[in-house]
Amino acid sequence: MRRVVATGTFDILHPGHLYYLEESGKYGDELYVIVARDQNVRHKPRPVLPEEQRVKMVAALKPVDHAVLGDLHDMFRPIEEIRPAVITFGFNQHFNEEKIRSELLKRGLSAELVRIGSYRGDRYCSSSEIVRQVIERYPCGKDFPPGETSKE
Repeated sequence: MRRVVATGTFDILHPGHLYYLEESGKYGDELYVIVARDQNVRHKPRPVLPEEQRVKMVAALKPVDHAVLGDLHDMFRPIEEIRPAVITFGFNQHFNEEKIRSELLKRGLSAELVRIGSYRGDRYCSSSEIVRQVIERYPCGKDFPPGETSKE
């Protein structure tokens, strides 16, 4: 069984996320997705959705066989447990692949590292762009469509 690991924040799922996971799945037989913990997201604004909700949504996607939360202190711990043949990165993930490869070797792991290209199909393929559009269209929760409110 050839295992693939994909990683990400997966805040506000969109077609770009689905594309990344579908493409990642092509590199093996079983796709594991490691979802970033809320407190570990430092390279962009904090996720809108809590980690438990994000991992639940990712687990429900057709290409995904297993979805797990990342480790709070050691990003390589889940990778050591899964022992993938391939680790994929999204086109906009800021990982230093040489550092990743070096750390994997230190831990006795030798996974192929693959960068998945960007998805160009639909307009809203960025969680931050989706948030920007919502704020722009519904400032302060005003003008929600009939039957909807800004409060749950």
